[in-house]
Amino acid sequence: MSKNEYKVGDNRDMNRPSRMGGGRGGIGRPPEKPKDFKRTWKQLLAYSRSEWVPVILAFVSSAVAAVLSLLGPRRLSRVVDVIEEGMNTKIDQGALHSLIVGLIVIYGLNALLNYFQNFQMTTVSQTISKRMRREVGEKINRVPIGYFHKVSYGDILSRVTNDVDGVSQALNQGIASIGASVTLFFGSLVMMLITNLWMALAAVGVTLIGFFLMTLIIRASRKYFVAQQRDLGDMNGHVEEIYAGHNIVRAYSGERQARVAFDSINERLRLSAFKSQALSAMMMPMMFLIGNLGFVAVAVTGGVLVLKGEIPFSVIVAFMMYIRLFSHPLQDFAQVATRLQSAAAASERVFEFLNEQEVEDESHKTERLDQVEGLIEFRDVKFRYEGMEDDVIHDFSAWAKPGQKIAIVGPTGAGKTTMVNLLMRFYEIEHGTITIDGIDIRELRRENVREQFCMVLQDTWLFEGTIRENIVYSKKDVTDEEVRLACEAVGLHHFIETLPNGYDTVLSDETNLSAGQKQQITIARAMIENAPMLILDEATSSIDTRTELIIQRAL
Repeated sequence: MSKNEYKVGDNRDMNRPSRMGGGRGGIGRPPEKPKDFKRTWKQLLAYSRSEWVPVILAFVSSAVAAVLSLLGPRRLSRVVDVIEEGMNTKIDQGALHSLIVGLIVIYGLNALLNYFQNFQMTTVSQTISKRMRREVGEKINRVPIGYFHKVSYGDILSRVTNDVDGVSQALNQGIASIGASVTLFFGSLVMMLITNLWMALAAVGVTLIGFFLMTLIIRASRKYFVAQQRDLGDMNGHVEEIYAGHNIVRAYSGERQARVAFDSINERLRLSAFKSQALSAMMMPMMFLIGNLGFVAVAVTGGVLVLKGEIPFSVIVAFMMYIRLFSHPLQDFAQVATRLQSAAAASERVFEFLNEQEVEDESHKTERLDQVEGLIEFRDVKFRYEGMEDDVIHDFSAWAKPGQKIAIVGPTGAGKTTMVNLLMRFYEIEHGTITIDGIDIRELRRENVREQFCMVLQDTWLFEGTIRENIVYSKKDVTDEEVRLACEAVGLHHFIETLPNGYDTVLSDETNLSAGQKQQITIARAMIENAPMLILDEATSSIDTRTELIIQRAL
C-alpha cells in the first residue's frame, strides 16, 4: 500500500452488494461450446477483415517455414551419405561444408519465418482484442439500464476480460498454426512415401495407433475437466460469498455451516481434479511412447532394409526426423480444434453483447432544459418491468413544486426506486407522461434530463483515486475551498484532516472506510455538482443521527 493510501477499520465491504456465486463469471467458468460454430466464425472473420493481410502473411510464412523444415532431413541425409562415402577414402570437405551451410541457412530462415509469423499474429490478436474491448466499453454506455438488472455484472466482466482474451489467444495460437500443421503433416507423409514405402507404412501405422489411443484418453478426461471447472466455479463463488459477508457469518455464528459447505465443495473439487489430472497425466508418457515406438519401427524396418542393401543408412536418419515432423501436427490438430472452438464460444458471447438492443438515438431532439424551476409532474403513469405480468406502477399521478422537500414512503417493492428510475429516464414509461417544468421528458435528451438531478443512493460508489477526485468526479473548475465547504457541510472535513495526506489520500480497493463515511463522500459529491434537483434514496441510512442532522441542515 502506497504512503498516501488510507486503511482503517474492518468494514470495507459492509455496504457492498452481495455477489452470489461470482466465481462463475471468472476463472471458474466451465469451458463452453459455441451454439453455432460456423456462423460465429464467419462473423469473426468478417469482423477481422481489416487484419486479413497480416493474417495471410503469417499463414504463408508459417507454411514456408514448414516446407523448410521438410527440406532439412533430406539435406541431413546427404551429409550422412558424404561422411559414409568418405569413410574408406577421403571425405569431400567442400560438399560437406556446402551441405552444413545449407542446413544452417534452412533452419535460420525457418526460425526467422516462425518469428515473423508469431509477431504478425500477436499484432493481429492484440489489435482485434483492443477493438473488441473498446466496442464493448462503448456498448455498455448505450444499452438500457434494464440490461444490467437482468444480467450479472460478473457475466459482463467475463465478456470484457475472459472472452476477449480467449479470442485473442485462439487467434494468436490457432489460426497461423493451421498452415504449418497441414503442410508438415502432408509434406512429411509425402517425403516418407517417396523415400521408402515400407518404412513409411511402419512409421505411419504406429503413429496413427498411438494417436487413436490419445484420442480415447482425451474423450475420457473431457467430462472430468468440465466437472473440475464447474467445481472450481462453485469454490470461487462460495469463497467470495463468505469473504464478502464474513461479518454476517460471524455475527450469526455461521462459521461451522460455512466450513461444512466449503469442505463439501473442496472434496468434490479434489475428486474431479484428481480424475482429470490422472488421465491427462497419461498424455505425455503416451506421446513419448508413440515417438519411441515410431523410432523403433523405423529402426527395425530400416535396419532390415540396410542389411538387404536396399537403402543406405542415411535414409534411416532422415526418417527419424520425418516421424517427428509427422507426429507433431497430429497433436497440434487436436489443440487447434480446441482453440478454434474456444474462440468461437468466446466471440459468440462478445458478439451477443455487441448485438444487444441499444437505447434510442436522440440526436434529432432539439428541446432542451436550461433554466429549470423544478416543477415535476407524474400524470397517469403506468409501468411494468420486462418479463413481469403485473404493473409496478399503475395510473400514478403526483406533482412536486419547486423548492419542496418530498418524502416517498411505502413498503419494500412498492415502486419507490422505480419512480426515481422513471424520472431519470433509466426506464421508459408505458403509459402517461412525466414532465419537468411542463415539458415531457421523452421530448428531451436523456443526458439533458439527468443533468438536472443529483442522485445519492444507499449503495455508494467510489472509484480508485484521491478523496478530492471522488468528491469532484466529473465537475470542472472546482476549487479546493468548494471541496472543503462541502465536506464541512456533511461533517467529514475533520476526519479527512486527520489523515496523513488529507484530501489527497488515495481511496483504493484496499481502503477501509465505514459505510457512513462512504455515504458522506457521495453526499459531498452531490453538493459539489449542485444540480437544480436532489434525489436521496436512503442516502443517510448508514450515518449516525447527529451527522444526519448536520447534513439535513446543510441540504
